[in-house]
Amino acid sequence: MNVTIDWLAFVQVFVVALAGAILVVGLYATGLRLLVRAGRVPVVTPAEFTDAITVISAKEAQRAAKAAAKAAKKSPLSDGQKLLARVGAYVSFVLCGLAVLGGLLLIIVR
Repeated sequence: MNVTIDWLAFVQVFVVALAGAILVVGLYATGLRLLVRAGRVPVVTPAEFTDAITVISAKEAQRAAKAAAKAAKKSPLSDGQKLLARVGAYVSFVLCGLAVLGGLLLIIVR
């Protein structure tokens, strides 16, 4: 039995996977950055897990929400700039989702 490895195909898969990961992470990070610039700081309430190592207390969650509201008030952007940043954030999130769906389609169709 003779086993041969197609190293060129291996390198192609590696490069495409690396580029896809960079694209998805970059688009998501850009979307979050634009969302924060638009004054919409995402604050996620902590979930209660029975096996969690650390759980954020209600006081810490209130402090984070207060800091987010304060940061939103201090935004130096005009209303038009905030709207443009928010639209850019949503476009970035949509492109991120499309990149993930495109990767899934490549896996499923082939």
